[in-house]
Amino acid sequence: MKKPLLVANWKMNPTKLAKAKEIAKFYDNENVVICPPFVFLNEVKETIKKASLGAQNCFWEKSSHKKGAFTGEISGEMLADIGCRFVILGHSERREIFKEDYLSIKRKIKITLSLGMTPILCIGEKGGEEKKQIETIKKQITDSLEKSLVKKIIIAYEPVFAIGTGKPCDSYLAEKRKLLIKKILEEIVKGGDKTPILYGGSVNSKNAALYIKEAGFDGLLVGGASLDKKEFKQIIESLKEL
Repeated sequence: MKKPLLVANWKMNPTKLAKAKEIAKFYDNENVVICPPFVFLNEVKETIKKASLGAQNCFWEKSSHKKGAFTGEISGEMLADIGCRFVILGHSERREIFKEDYLSIKRKIKITLSLGMTPILCIGEKGGEEKKQIETIKKQITDSLEKSLVKKIIIAYEPVFAIGTGKPCDSYLAEKRKLLIKKILEEIVKGGDKTPILYGGSVNSKNAALYIKEAGFDGLLVGGASLDKKEFKQIIESLKEL
């Protein structure tokens, strides 16, 4: 088994550059992907030696005055040039707060891959009736991915009800969802079930190993806990023996 991949999604944190560099240096590990806010990317890159650099989002077009100035956006070309290897796309907060649709997510996946970076596509359902949850997951996958892209990405399963709530998804239910995702990917393209799948949603040092050992995920997408040096270090340590 490959060592689990740990993706640290710092979201809009921390507020100080010195803190960002301090955290990054503390858990510089070859199995870790650090995704800081855009403004800290270069400094974090200079700080880490073993960990990989990732971005939390990117725009769906390349930089070009002919297509528009796109004020306020960050292009994939910029991210690739600065050394990003991964890009988180389709996060539930982007879908819900910023109203990102499936077409824009699909375009972002394509642009990320064309520039040699690996997209981490986030999918996950809200609470409610299971049949509706399953339909939501299937739609998120099929509407965001083309057949040719399935084997080139990483999927992050993040149930919306578990993100930032301190109420993680039960490992049994998480495993059920992982198997569902694998089935959907295999239906899209033969061999799609081999696509790496991460779990995210209130991950901490007490439950991290459960999602790898019991639920069989290939890694974790960690939010709040990745900003706590002691907690994230314990997560890394808990996975060393797996």
